[in-house]
Amino acid sequence: MTRPPTAAQRRVIEAADPVTGRLRGTETQLAALVKRGLAFRHPRPPHDHFLTPAGHRIREAVPEPPAPPAPDDAGVFAARVGGEEEPPASGPARRREVHSAWQGLLELRRMTNPDGAVDRPCGWERTHLVRAAALALEAAGHRPAGGDADGYRVRATPQPEAVAVYAPDPETLAACAATLEGAGWQTGEYTEPRTRARYLLASPRRV
Repeated sequence: MTRPPTAAQRRVIEAADPVTGRLRGTETQLAALVKRGLAFRHPRPPHDHFLTPAGHRIREAVPEPPAPPAPDDAGVFAARVGGEEEPPASGPARRREVHSAWQGLLELRRMTNPDGAVDRPCGWERTHLVRAAALALEAAGHRPAGGDADGYRVRATPQPEAVAVYAPDPETLAACAATLEGAGWQTGEYTEPRTRARYLLASPRRV
């Protein structure tokens, strides 16, 4: 198991910006947090450091005793795909977590794409298509379907490297297409033969 952060590292985490998760500390402290997966270094100058979702969870749990682990995917961030039976609570904490996850994904692109490009999906996204597309949509501020609210829904398809995205109206569907294309996905709009429902077919762009 990963050791808990030291007292000095915890003070750095507690002092992070409450919205962006931006960190201030010595290079040694920041490097140690990166090594533990609690922070990442932004690829662009001035190369500031930001909390990862795991770092945000530690920061938010500081005043409280640690919660018992869940049986499945304990502590793992998951983007909203739409239509969840028990969606996570919305609010500032969720927005921070989504923002941090998206920044972390951009850093993963930089580190794993052969040319360091951040404008197109990386290998992880190609093996987690639904979660990757949902993160791009949620990070851009689109509302997922759930409860009494209607919004986007991301679903797997039989096609390799493709997901289906549904939306409540043509305007929302077009906005989702624009967001995904800006995040490095290729999209096309189609109609289901039986239901006549319009949807997007989205695939990660390779070049």
